[in-house]
Amino acid sequence: MSMSLWIHGTFLQKRINEMKSNAVIDHFLEMMSAERGACEHTLAAYQHDLQWAQDELYSHSVSLFSAQKKDLISLLSLMHKLGFAVSSQARRLSTLRQFYQFLYAEGLRGDDPSHNIDAPRLGRSLPKVISEDMVTKLLDLAQLEVKQEDYGSKAHFRALRLQLLIEMLYATGLRISELVSLPVQAIRGKDYTIMVRGKGKKERIVLLSKKACQVLPQWLNLRDQGKYAESLYLFPAHSKTGYIARQVVARELKNLARRAGIKSGGFSPHILRHAFASHLLQNGADLRAVQHLLGHSDIATTQIYTHVLEEGLYRLVNEHHPLADKQKAR
Repeated sequence: MSMSLWIHGTFLQKRINEMKSNAVIDHFLEMMSAERGACEHTLAAYQHDLQWAQDELYSHSVSLFSAQKKDLISLLSLMHKLGFAVSSQARRLSTLRQFYQFLYAEGLRGDDPSHNIDAPRLGRSLPKVISEDMVTKLLDLAQLEVKQEDYGSKAHFRALRLQLLIEMLYATGLRISELVSLPVQAIRGKDYTIMVRGKGKKERIVLLSKKACQVLPQWLNLRDQGKYAESLYLFPAHSKTGYIARQVVARELKNLARRAGIKSGGFSPHILRHAFASHLLQNGADLRAVQHLLGHSDIATTQIYTHVLEEGLYRLVNEHHPLADKQKAR
């Protein structure tokens, strides 16, 4: 065989392997969507992780479909050298594990190359929680800014929308993706309760606060008067999805926090979800009830909030106990 034919054959085989990998990735994503109910955001993350792995492996003449254990270990080593956060390394390895477990289960591979690969050790990351006073400060400013705008103006529309978003985030503990995509019919005619479809398409009931119930009719009245009257969503927008983007809410919330004098670095809608859970537990709520409201399938995920409370109690004792100063002086 001539050198040119060998090179052509090698290149052709690489292209076949790449096409096979792409087809299998698509098949994997379809399964995660149909059988496991993965949301669009999760599917996009899986696709991003697998595409990155495929590109890196392909640069070393290895296909994602046929990669061996040593190839995956090399990927982990590369992520470490590139300065990937430990959480990012662990997430990408988790994606690869699920992918290869899928191939093995479907009979597309006779082995699982990700088996027994140690994941990077993750330290316990506690949720960032703000105080009840800070939440009150945020809500009060949101309400004040609504009153300061002319009724029906664009600024009034945005201010009232943001007020309701914050009221509902804190009152329900919803994920921002669940709230922005909430159908308007899920809320019309309801009294304090909403049926939400969360991760894995699991349904749960969440409760609205009295304040959120007061703001909601104001928003619906304003929303129904304008161009979004026929929209299917509670928070409509001119976007591909038809509802307001998570990024828009995050930006508006961060700006409001800054105006309220709250440290806005890293401030996000998810912080209000953390506040919802932590403040409920601080005030004596049952852990199982909080688990249900948050939509956690595993109570261990909810228990992270008890660690936040433990740290807070530890600081409280050390700062205010009569013997605290004496202990420090020893």
